[in-house]
Amino acid sequence: MRNPLTRRPGRRRRTLAFLLAAAAIAVAAINPVQSVAGEQRGAKPTIVLVHGSWADASSWNRVTERLQDDGYTVRAIPNYLRSVAGDAEAVRTFLQTLPGPVVLVGHSYGGFVITNAATGLSNVKALVYVNAFAPDTGETPFQLVGPDSALAVDPATVFDLVPPTLPPTATTDVYLKRSTVFASFATGLSSDDKDLVYATQRPGALGALNEPSATPAWKTIPSWSAIGVKDQIIPASAQRMMSQRAGAKITEYDAGHLGLMTDPRTVTRVIEQAARS
Repeated sequence: MRNPLTRRPGRRRRTLAFLLAAAAIAVAAINPVQSVAGEQRGAKPTIVLVHGSWADASSWNRVTERLQDDGYTVRAIPNYLRSVAGDAEAVRTFLQTLPGPVVLVGHSYGGFVITNAATGLSNVKALVYVNAFAPDTGETPFQLVGPDSALAVDPATVFDLVPPTLPPTATTDVYLKRSTVFASFATGLSSDDKDLVYATQRPGALGALNEPSATPAWKTIPSWSAIGVKDQIIPASAQRMMSQRAGAKITEYDAGHLGLMTDPRTVTRVIEQAARS
């Protein structure tokens, strides 16, 4: 006869499993905050992409696809291109609706906007500048492009104004001439893609390109910078000066002003470096 005090091995294993499960439930019940905190620490930040002048959010498509493939939540939002203060406030309002950490990315004039939008926001953990302005207090876009920019010439040779009335006002819409798009703005793209960039460009208000920056977010938020060494709109020397001043971690790559379209792999890598930090 089997000793009634001797348990079957199967029953012993089931009892042990039950006790371990009960202990795990008890620990979670005692300290649920730590469990939630652990999940939050493991979550990837949301990547918010802000386009520049003469573009829209679709300019980020090739970068967005790669980020999404790597498991990131991405929001490529509209930049209204009306004024530095107004555009920054619109982006700032959007950022305040997002839960969890954010990596904020700006291309070209979008760098001006993120610099002003993120100041004082605790959820923005990193700034990424892609062929972009990283202004200090009081600086304007036209001032920062410098004398080597393809735009630092007679405005009538590179811009179309709407309305064409002279002198222009702060609300005058500024378009790039087709020759400017092909020769200096969209270098590195095929002729068909250059035509598409020209046809679909969104104008910026002239006043935005002459408006000074307020207190820059890069003074308190870590930053990264992707500098296109063939950029003819914001020359690499200007990007380098701004990036070094901001203490940004710099990556230089073989691209013109639209590096986010011609070399999205490198741009994505820089953004993900910031996100992993």
